[in-house]
Amino acid sequence: MDTVRVRAHAKINLTLDVVGTEGGYHLLDSLVTTVALADRIKARPRRDGAVCIRMHGMGSERILPQYNNAQLAAERFCAAFGTAGADIVIQKHIPIGGGLGGSSADAAGVLRALSALYAVTDMGAVKRIADGLGSDTGYLLTGGFARIQGRGDRVTPLAGAPEQFFLIACPRRGVSTPKCFAAFDALGKTYPPLTERALEAIRTGKEGVFGNHLTEAACTLNGEIADALRALSALSPCGAGMTGSGSACYAVFPSEAQARSAQARLRGWRTILTKTYSSEEEKE
Repeated sequence: MDTVRVRAHAKINLTLDVVGTEGGYHLLDSLVTTVALADRIKARPRRDGAVCIRMHGMGSERILPQYNNAQLAAERFCAAFGTAGADIVIQKHIPIGGGLGGSSADAAGVLRALSALYAVTDMGAVKRIADGLGSDTGYLLTGGFARIQGRGDRVTPLAGAPEQFFLIACPRRGVSTPKCFAAFDALGKTYPPLTERALEAIRTGKEGVFGNHLTEAACTLNGEIADALRALSALSPCGAGMTGSGSACYAVFPSEAQARSAQARLRGWRTILTKTYSSEEEKE
């Protein structure tokens, strides 16, 4: 195979509970879904064993290789499976620093592309590489609607999620994930669990439950997040929330027409309109 092309889809945390710490890491319980918004990845083999990644868009050109999860993913894959190297091009569409999982999506996308390029079928070993790269990376190997727990390494795929449309508002500044968790710890607060309530609402057909334990901490770092949530909530959505550690926020609508109408009314924000996405759609 000369060239492999994959899409690396963004994710949205419908709920995010911080349930404890272990070994210096925060433990999470989150209801999450991938969405149609995606980066595009192209991979070609190299004979010299080197990994060369070029990224375009969303300011990604400024990311240094040692801080690039896609670079680390490729290097660890080649080392683990003894393959040759690769030339990889990533066209970014997922905003950086928004809590939409762009870095993890790119790492997972690179792992999927290299698995296809070099006919690697041991996806258990690939997931172990993914889990060592970030809390969302293992989940984003497959994506879809799921519950992720622990450090993100425990992934339970879920069925029965309705198609939903998301209007995303992107503040001008992102939020550093380590700084957000540090701010969360500094607040010293506890919040009621949301994930079980959200699952029960889905099972019983009740109105959705959305929320994120990191929201208050993220707002202390970037005041635009609170402004975005107020603006989105004023559009009469099914729900609104912040994804990941911020700064992107979203409103949920049952139809594309309602989401587009809301987008037309939301002024002064960079917005993205997208919908739920499952890898099963690629097989249809």
